[in-house]
Amino acid sequence: MALAGLALLAGASLCIGATNLWNTDLDSGLVLAVSRIPRTCAAILAGAGLALAGVVVQQAVRNRLVEPGLTGTPEAAMIGLLGVTLIAPGAALLVKMSVAAISALLGTAGFFLLSRHVPPRDPMLLPLVGLIYGGILGAVALWLAWITDLVQFIGIWQTGEFSGVLQGRYELLWLIAVMAGALYLLADRITLLGLGEDYARSLGLNYHQTVLLGLGIVAICVAVVVVTVGSMPFVGLVVPNIVSRIWGDNLRQNLWLVALLGAGFVLGSDLIGRIVRWPYEIPAATIFAVIGAAIFLWLLNAPRKTVAHG
Repeated sequence: MALAGLALLAGASLCIGATNLWNTDLDSGLVLAVSRIPRTCAAILAGAGLALAGVVVQQAVRNRLVEPGLTGTPEAAMIGLLGVTLIAPGAALLVKMSVAAISALLGTAGFFLLSRHVPPRDPMLLPLVGLIYGGILGAVALWLAWITDLVQFIGIWQTGEFSGVLQGRYELLWLIAVMAGALYLLADRITLLGLGEDYARSLGLNYHQTVLLGLGIVAICVAVVVVTVGSMPFVGLVVPNIVSRIWGDNLRQNLWLVALLGAGFVLGSDLIGRIVRWPYEIPAATIFAVIGAAIFLWLLNAPRKTVAHG
């Protein structure tokens, strides 16, 4: 059902836009190849990547209320992008993404180190720490942008939207598919992280290596999304929680559901943004911020349902 729903959304995404594909004066094939197909693929990949990154973060810090947007990861990626833009403004996109990924990894690692000193008794405390930590990194990024006259770049990176996605400008997002494959191979080890360091070590897990691999996947996924379309909130928070409530906590079994649901939410948000003020657009991040906030409030109050796996 999830796959069928995503296929319907993808079909609608190919058909809906400011330009009418059935206009006889228009090269419809060119519009599809250059704009509609890349945009649809970008939304699917971005949503899947952020949802999968959310799973890894929640397992690593053992808190369901944390997501990449609350770990300083996007803000750290922005600092890296600002740095490479100032030092080497003509650098290739792959170089910028690599610097952003390294910066995002350092920022995420900083949050992980902070999380080890936060008492686990109150699950709301860690998200608040992450919010403050991300705010500090965001303030650093804004200050750097202000003194170097690059504030407009911060605005672009903070708002996830797909109107500028064209052929040749989104292909880095396919790295998310590679990261999804790597995460599938690491699924059992990532699951053990959720048991805590002592239990994981007692089961033979190389704890620090697994954490580093997991945070590396998070950093790459978030960095390519920020570089390509900008930051998107709530995806990595609500999607893993929905999947966990309905289908349980078997990460290897549920990984594809997390990816499909994340892709569907982001693609659906992009479609809504195209329709509500047609032919103008509202950024997908704005649409999903509203939807995601409502879903999150429902998750906090709805009874938990789990599925037994035989």
